[in-house]
Amino acid sequence: MTVRPTALVTGASRGLGAEIAVRLAAAGHPVVVNYASSAEAARRVVERITAAGGTARAHRADATDADEVAAMVDDVRRDLGPVGVLVLNATGPQPKVPADVLDWPDVERHLDFFVKSPVLLLRAVLPDMRAAGWGRIVHIGSDVVRRLPLGNSAYVAAKAAQLGLAEVWAKELGPLGITVNTVAPGWIPVERHRDADPDALAAYAAGVPLGRMGEPGDVAGAVAYLASDAAGFVTGAWLPVNGGSTLS
Repeated sequence: MTVRPTALVTGASRGLGAEIAVRLAAAGHPVVVNYASSAEAARRVVERITAAGGTARAHRADATDADEVAAMVDDVRRDLGPVGVLVLNATGPQPKVPADVLDWPDVERHLDFFVKSPVLLLRAVLPDMRAAGWGRIVHIGSDVVRRLPLGNSAYVAAKAAQLGLAEVWAKELGPLGITVNTVAPGWIPVERHRDADPDALAAYAAGVPLGRMGEPGDVAGAVAYLASDAAGFVTGAWLPVNGGSTLS
């Protein structure tokens, strides 16, 4: 298996991040499984990867803290080499907050994950990508910027801002050999959705043209493609992974 550049996946101890980390490792990337508090879950992801013959390390860091992000990237550089693939997946709680009770902290919490964290991480990894003349940055966005679900204005606003970052970065960083793309999942049940209403899941699936809920592997496959040499001429893309649920 060809050894690929080191991949850093934020929020990779569970859910979509864990599957993305496993898929990138299978493609030959040494993978950094970033986590904020779930050390045991991150350890299990690393074990999955190493058991399959891949290389992975778990690194604890708050992806919204400048000092912790910088320290993590420095540690990774010494341990596995410079980060060549950055997957911006870390997220926080996503409660519904109707407009009539919405306050600024509700928006700010999302902006910390979807704007502040990407900015901090780009600042940390860009010097190495610039020196290499190569890089892959993949934002995990959301199709809510097209679906506009009620009660989610804070989340939608932050995800829309994240998409704006990605598209401008694609133009700015393209001349450096760095691609920047966004994978936009629909509702894909993971651990955080274990208590989801079965009727709500069924209703959502009924509105998906492909007739089913998405799976974490669907997102991981899209990320692996965008991180690959095959996607070397793809940048600034918004790739919905939602079974067609945002088709008009």
